[in-house]
Amino acid sequence: MSRTRHTPARALRLTCALALAGLAATLGPASRAATPPDGGLREVLFVGNNWEGTADVLASTGDLARVGRINVVPDKEERLREIYLNPVKLGFFLGIRATAGEGHDQFVDDMYTTPDGSAVVVSRPSFADVVSIDLRTGRINWRFPVAGYRSDHMAVSPDGTRVAVSASTANTVHVLDIATGRQAGSFTTGDKPHENTFTQGGRYLWNSAIGDVTSALDAPWLDWTKGDRKITVVDTGTFRTVREIDMRERLDAFGRGDLSDAVRPVSFSPDETKLYFQVSFFNGFVEYDVPSDRITRVKTLPENPATPADRTKWVNDSRHHGMSMSPDGSKLCVAGTMDDYATVVDRATLAEGPLVPAAKPYWATVNGDGTACVISESGADRVTAIDFATGTPRVSVPVGDHPQRVRIGHVPAGWSGPSTR
Repeated sequence: MSRTRHTPARALRLTCALALAGLAATLGPASRAATPPDGGLREVLFVGNNWEGTADVLASTGDLARVGRINVVPDKEERLREIYLNPVKLGFFLGIRATAGEGHDQFVDDMYTTPDGSAVVVSRPSFADVVSIDLRTGRINWRFPVAGYRSDHMAVSPDGTRVAVSASTANTVHVLDIATGRQAGSFTTGDKPHENTFTQGGRYLWNSAIGDVTSALDAPWLDWTKGDRKITVVDTGTFRTVREIDMRERLDAFGRGDLSDAVRPVSFSPDETKLYFQVSFFNGFVEYDVPSDRITRVKTLPENPATPADRTKWVNDSRHHGMSMSPDGSKLCVAGTMDDYATVVDRATLAEGPLVPAAKPYWATVNGDGTACVISESGADRVTAIDFATGTPRVSVPVGDHPQRVRIGHVPAGWSGPSTR
């Protein structure tokens, strides 16, 4: 019987190859997913059309031309059958439609792509889950049912490997492996967790609980009925709470006891020493100094005379909902949801720029090159880019029914939508 003779160099190569193969097998799909597909990646904007159950994929800069579209509810019939066979699930499903959904089902709230651009991970409020959808095939890779009966805002870790999602009826945030959907950890929040933000390179995760925004108890003197509203900060290594911030105390100390303490969309300064946030029922935003743990400024923005005075008519207690910051930290872009405008605010002086008319703008995101913010106009089914330097609109493009969240993502180069084969 003949034998294969191994030279030292060949033996070394063989040993390295076997070691790498073993390492890949040990690390599993989460690590292998970090390798981009052949042909590289293209940066894009994902626009979630909440009532339609689709996401439009647009160029991240320039004319925001449509690149493709995906169906984020390919399993819709299966999910609906499951819901209608469970009276409790059906009750919450119909409740979401009647309240937060304004008479519509909520099929896509938030979305982020995987580091390799092969999939987009989507939270689907009415289905109380998070799914990973293969961008080449349009099929579901994995599905994670959240605790309770509704999923909400998400956040992706700076390294792109984990995604956090609020389970709003269970007062819980789940942190999932973005490639596999396995839970890495979870933590308890205040009532109705909402916005999530990673800080310090992913070491901490901030969650703001907004309380009950669907009740009609909207008079200022009934604000206490909205529940336990607070910011919960956890260590992402242990998922233990390291800090809780009750903005009620800070607002009172600043002399603004008239403002709600329900923290809505937020933006951190580049050095993370300042937190800017919107609160329920307020046309403006608050500046909070993180190191000194105190509110330092409050900005009131113009009211639209046409906005109804009846607060119960403001969608989910929002007056303004959506905010982003220019990469250099000099400008804030604010979506004046119920006042039907957006504006760019100078961060140093808090002076607002031109009021850009917009139909129920619901979110604001920085575009790919950082020179503009992109707002979703949920009342007109379009997104609009606003120049940070001038505060004037650049371009508007049509999208699907009721766009809400807009996020930067990546798709394979040359991608134009899932294959129909």
